[in-house]
Amino acid sequence: MKRVRLQLLLLCLGFQALSGQIVAQEAKRIADDPELERRVMNLSQELRCLVCQNETLADSRADLAVDLRREIREQMKAGKSDKEIISFLTARYGDFVLYRPPVKPTTYLLWFGPFVLMVIGFVVLFRYLKQRRELISRQPLSPEEHRRAKELLQVVPEKEPA
Repeated sequence: MKRVRLQLLLLCLGFQALSGQIVAQEAKRIADDPELERRVMNLSQELRCLVCQNETLADSRADLAVDLRREIREQMKAGKSDKEIISFLTARYGDFVLYRPPVKPTTYLLWFGPFVLMVIGFVVLFRYLKQRRELISRQPLSPEEHRRAKELLQVVPEKEPA
């Protein structure tokens, strides 16, 4: 049991050292060419991490995101423009890689689906409330029910403590 714990501890320390090495490499790249890194980060803000899906490529720390940022960096060093890099990534991964995909027939569901679902929800809610209102009958109280309600609603005076 102690041996397993020791192995797990060593494994965790190894991963921590590896992650520290990755951070050091990122810092070195920034120091080497800050203008290129600024450009990489600006373009990465427009791209979606394919692993995390709710993060931009710039914010994600997933291995694939690191690889994609490296790919973007290499293409920028090769002299490609941002549009060419985006075209390369969309050809490879589809419009899903764009954090703000374009409005076109293949992305209509993505752009307008939530609004359509909301409208359908309001229609269903409206019909349900209308149907429920029709089920409630409004019959006036009989004289006996009226008298009984008055008796129940009469306020009983509180007794003052002696």
